[in-house]
Amino acid sequence: MRGTLLANRRGIQRFRQLATTAVKSSKIKLLLFCCIAFTLVVVATRASDFMGWTNHSDSLDQFLPPGKGYAIVMNTWKRYDLLKQSISHYASCSGLESIHIVWSEPNPPSDSLSTFLNHVIESKTRGLKKVELSFDINKEDSLNNRFKEIPGLKTDAVFSIDDDVVFPCSSVEFAFKVWQSAPNAMVGFVPRAHWVDKTLGKTDYYTYGGWWSVWWTGTYSMVLSKAAFFHKKYLRMYTNEMPKSIKEFVTKNRNCEDIAMSFLVANATGAPPIWVKGKIFEIGSTGISSLGGHGERRTRCVNRFAAEFGRMPLVPTTAKAIDSRNTWFW
Repeated sequence: MRGTLLANRRGIQRFRQLATTAVKSSKIKLLLFCCIAFTLVVVATRASDFMGWTNHSDSLDQFLPPGKGYAIVMNTWKRYDLLKQSISHYASCSGLESIHIVWSEPNPPSDSLSTFLNHVIESKTRGLKKVELSFDINKEDSLNNRFKEIPGLKTDAVFSIDDDVVFPCSSVEFAFKVWQSAPNAMVGFVPRAHWVDKTLGKTDYYTYGGWWSVWWTGTYSMVLSKAAFFHKKYLRMYTNEMPKSIKEFVTKNRNCEDIAMSFLVANATGAPPIWVKGKIFEIGSTGISSLGGHGERRTRCVNRFAAEFGRMPLVPTTAKAIDSRNTWFW
C-alpha cells in the first residue's frame, strides 16, 4: 500500500515538473514571439532608412507662398557627379525655392552642366513649381565664398549644405520648421563642441571637440555649416562685419569657415545653436576631417577666433530637436 502511495506521489511530482517546464517554455516562446513581432514592426515603419535617403512620402503638393520657403547654398569643387546627385535629390523637397551653387573653380561651369541641372530640377518638380538655379561665380578660391552675401535673395532662410552630404527631404523640412520657430538661431544636423582646457593651467584656452565628444557628453556649442539653416542676414554680416583677419586666416588655412560662422551667429544672439537629429548619407570620399591633426587645427581656430572677438561667444547646450513622428526611442 505504501509503495502504491509513493509511486502516486512521484507521478504527481513528475507531472508538476513537466507542467512547470511547459509553462516556462510557453513564456519563453511568447516572449520570443513578441520580440520578433516588435522587430518586424520597427523594420516596416523605418523601411525608408534602409532604402537610402529617398523619402516617397514627401509631397510637392504642399507648397509655401513665394519667399516663405528656403534657399539652398551648396558649396562644391570639381565633383560634378556628386553635385548632380545632390541637386537631383534636393530639387524634390517641397520647401525649396532656389539653389545657389558656390562656384570657385578657375573655369566657369559648362553649358552642359547647367543644362543638365536645370533639366533635373524641372523633372523633379514635375513643372508644378519654379525652383531657380544660379551659379555664384567667384574669382578667388576661398572657403569664405560660401558665406558671401547673395544679392536679391528672396527667402530669409538659407540651408547651407556641402555637395557630398544628403538628408531625406523629410528631415530637411523638419529642420526648416525648427528654424522657423527660432529664426535667429543656427539650426543644423552636425554638432560640435568646445570646452576650457584646464590641463594647461589657463582659463581662456579652449579645445575643439568632434562628434565623439558630443556623443559622450551630450553637450555641443556649434552646428557645422555643411548642413545648417540660418537667416540670410548672417551672409551680409559675414561679408561686411567679420574681422578681416579671420577671413584671411580661413583663406590661408583652407579650414574653419564653419567655426567662424558659428562665432558670428553666437556673438550676435548670445544663444546656442539647435541640433536637429537626422540621418546623414555621405556620398563622397572622406574630407579634411579625416586627415591627421585635424582636431589640433580646429582647436587653433577656436582660440584664434576667440582672441579676435575678444571673448568666447559660443554657448554650450544639451537640447536636441527630434521629430517624434518618425522616432521610436527619443
